[in-house]
Amino acid sequence: MDGQLLPVLLLLLGASGLWGQGPGPEGPLEEPPEEEPPEEKPPEEDGILVLSRQTLGLALREHPALLVEFYAPWCGHCKALAPEYSKAAALLAAESAKVRLAKVDGPAEPELAEEFAVTKYPTLKFFLDGNHRHPEEYTGPWEAEGIAEWLRRRVGPSATRLEDEEGAQALIDARDVVVIGFFQDLQDKDVATFLALAQDALDVSFGLTNQPQLFQKFGLTKDTVVLFKKYDEGRADFPVDEELGLDQGDLSRFLLTHSMHLVTEFNSQTLAPHRELLAGFREAAPSFRGQVLFVVVDVGASNDHVLQYFGLKAEEAPTLRFINIETTKKYMPADRGPVTTTSVAAFCHAVLGGEVKPYRLSQEVPPNWDQRPVKTLVGKNFEQVAFDETKNVFIKFYAPWCTHCKEMAPAWEALAEKYRDHEDIVIAELDATANELEALPVHSFPTLKYFPAGPGRKVIEYKGTRDLETFSKFLDSGGELPAEEPTEVPGAPFPEMPENITEPKDEL
Repeated sequence: MDGQLLPVLLLLLGASGLWGQGPGPEGPLEEPPEEEPPEEKPPEEDGILVLSRQTLGLALREHPALLVEFYAPWCGHCKALAPEYSKAAALLAAESAKVRLAKVDGPAEPELAEEFAVTKYPTLKFFLDGNHRHPEEYTGPWEAEGIAEWLRRRVGPSATRLEDEEGAQALIDARDVVVIGFFQDLQDKDVATFLALAQDALDVSFGLTNQPQLFQKFGLTKDTVVLFKKYDEGRADFPVDEELGLDQGDLSRFLLTHSMHLVTEFNSQTLAPHRELLAGFREAAPSFRGQVLFVVVDVGASNDHVLQYFGLKAEEAPTLRFINIETTKKYMPADRGPVTTTSVAAFCHAVLGGEVKPYRLSQEVPPNWDQRPVKTLVGKNFEQVAFDETKNVFIKFYAPWCTHCKEMAPAWEALAEKYRDHEDIVIAELDATANELEALPVHSFPTLKYFPAGPGRKVIEYKGTRDLETFSKFLDSGGELPAEEPTEVPGAPFPEMPENITEPKDEL
């Protein structure tokens, strides 16, 4: 399915080679050309082929399906991916799947990195049938089973062919969400559209049939995609337009919308005293299907990160909060009235209709915010510090829980100490989970931005290596890095919502 996201309304509850011959015998004998040395077989590490410029060609010829990771030894994301990548290789090897996993040290093989336009690490590319020129970008999850399933759906069928009622029912019973395409002609272009979507919707099982008895069993008379689910209404139909055919974007949005629960419980142990609130919340949800995702959160069940994200305290529950996932803007009701069907619906209509203004989080300015080498910024003092025309300001936007932020903290402290006597340089940090800036959204942690002195409110995003030496080069050059300086993936993704509220996907 595509990456479209729905806005979220949360109810927060109370605690709880051949060579030619010479000219013949009569001519002078020529020395035969030297034979080329045999191609070197690539070594393996934990089931992963280790490739170089010399061995990539052989690997592509020997393995018609090859997933290659371009990594950097210094990259934290690559280190985190390594065990999952090896597990995926083991899973596929156990199934005798006709696909291999490989890796290339990008900084050690700059020609390969340049040839395949690798600009960040890790980058994964899938080569099919030895196609060297047009590999497919890997777009799947970053854990072992997700990597394996993404590859299975490219080297095998992305949908199970169903021939009888028994097979169809077995598929439907096997998963909470199953999608079956009913097509009278399996050679139709709509089938190709359906299968292409199935390749990437890894959290759903897909089936395909043209059997008349199955059309009859499920009450269908024309081509239809049917989503079967073990909750809510149990089934949703998407008829194929007879004139326009099957549009992949429309189908993707349909499946995304109808695979979601009308109301999602963030924690299953909601306390009994507040269960009566769920009735009104659930009754309001159906009329906003496809517009708003309804989520219930027990704020007392180890969900402190949710409270922190919304700037709430546990004692404020039960209450409602609304978030636009794409813009990260948050909304709250004008009053703390009871949670009923009417109040929930009215709040949703008001937000969707633009009648409610969003709020932004900001901590109070600490009294000693400028006493340490690393200055502490919050929403309320950010503007005056970051856009001071007499200062060059380098700011780290971080999250308290982010391991990448913790890893680079010593280098950031050392940088601040190094430049503490430079009156025109400020090294600062801002907790972006507790302070929101309208003009500068932060989408990953840590994010590093440089605000050079002078007019114009210029902002430069730092994308270099996170160490004291490179930071210093950047500052000393006025916000520039040498062209050959390696770059790294930004860091931990910013949680527009905690992961299990939106999609069951993990990112490194």
